Amino acid sequence: MHDNQPRTSTPDTLPEVITRYLTAHRVHDTASAITAFTREATVIDDGNTYEGTEAIREWLDRSATEFTYTIHLTGAQQTDATRYIATHHLEGNFPGGTIDLRYQFTLRDGLIERLVIEP
Repeated sequence: MHDNQPRTSTPDTLPEVITRYLTAHRVHDTASAITAFTREATVIDDGNTYEGTEAIREWLDRSATEFTYTIHLTGAQQTDATRYIATHHLEGNFPGGTIDLRYQFTLRDGLIERLVIEP
C-alpha cells in the first residue's frame, strides 16, 4: 500500500488463506486449518506462544474442545501488504461469556506466518 495507512476491508476481501483458516477454525476442522500455516509459523493466544505446525495443531485441538462458543467475523482490515486484522465477536461458556478479539495475521508466501489473537 502506497500511503502506509490501514485500509478497511470487507470480510469477503480477506486473502483466501485467512478465510480458509477462519472457516476451518470455526467448524473445528484442525486438519484443514493447519494447512493455512507455514511450517515455522507462530501463534500467540491468551499469553501463550505456539511455534511450528505441531504446536499449533495441539493448540487448535485444545481450543476446539476447551469451551463451547459462537464466533462471528465483525470486521476486517489490511494494515500493509502482508498484514491483516480480522475482528471477531465470541459468545460462549468461557470466563466472561463474551469478548471481541482481534486476529492479527502476517502472511508469507501465501500462508500464515504469524497469528496474534488478543482483545
